[in-house]
Amino acid sequence: MRKEEFVTLPLPVQDYLNYLLGVKNKSELTVLEYASDLRLFSRFCARRHNPSLNTLPFDETEIFSLDIVFFAKLRLTDAYAFLSYCKDERKDEASARARKVTSIKRFYKYLETQALINDSPMKNLESPKLKKSLPRYLTLEQATTLLASVDGKNRERDYCILTLFLNCGMRLSELVSINLSDFTDSGTLVVTGKGNKERTVYINASCAAAINAYLRVRPVDGVADKEALFLSSHKKRISPKTVQHLVNTYLEKAGLSGYGFSTHKLRHTAATLMYQHGGVDVLLLKEILGHENLSTTEIYTHIVSDQLRAAIDSNPLNALASPEDDSSEKR
Repeated sequence: MRKEEFVTLPLPVQDYLNYLLGVKNKSELTVLEYASDLRLFSRFCARRHNPSLNTLPFDETEIFSLDIVFFAKLRLTDAYAFLSYCKDERKDEASARARKVTSIKRFYKYLETQALINDSPMKNLESPKLKKSLPRYLTLEQATTLLASVDGKNRERDYCILTLFLNCGMRLSELVSINLSDFTDSGTLVVTGKGNKERTVYINASCAAAINAYLRVRPVDGVADKEALFLSSHKKRISPKTVQHLVNTYLEKAGLSGYGFSTHKLRHTAATLMYQHGGVDVLLLKEILGHENLSTTEIYTHIVSDQLRAAIDSNPLNALASPEDDSSEKR
């Protein structure tokens, strides 16, 4: 969904999105996700309560006229029917449906807080149970192989991008938004993370060398965004899509495609390598990654626990069968 499409949404939804942008200072990407979820929810409920709309294609369902009275009358049964539709018709995974639950509940909490409704009918809306899975990450050997695969006309830029991901654990949005003025004389970098929160990233020797090598060849003339650190071939600030493409290209070249690795998995890799090989305390790791809650960071301790269990299970003596209990025969 694009921001220009906000005007097609119900006015209560538009007001909520403007509140997120202007007051809560949420990133545009986050707000677009909320907008997409609430548009889908509004279309489904509009058709559910007005069957005549079902003669139209779903994406052509008009929802601008839906007012606060309409949303106040919706019930948990509407939300659960919507989640069922998302699962059966849209084939949404549990994680995608859980995000929609969050979008709906926060929208209704806003309506209640602003005294637009008396009591949120969605405050007890339950979220789908999510399967807990450990994050995928590259081993030290795989990360080294990935870096060694970089070549081509943009090798200095691409090597620098991969190096920052693998050493600093940056998010994609943080990397593409780096400006030249974000670097400090003390060898640090200020990045803007989730919720527009700034955090300091410390540049190690490997990152400093990669950045300096790239700056020596970074275009200067004809640059559209002179502040942007990373530039595309069109001399504009590099886009997230371009970064994802180059990461996938080098993963394939390094023989690492097909393992579920992605740009975000490089962030997991940095965190895991720091925890496993660097002995970084989980509290320090929380600050390095910019996590709001410690529980988010603690998943990397679970990785090590699983590896310890796997190591014990790999003991060749593990394959030996236990002697049968023949105590009954001795009686």
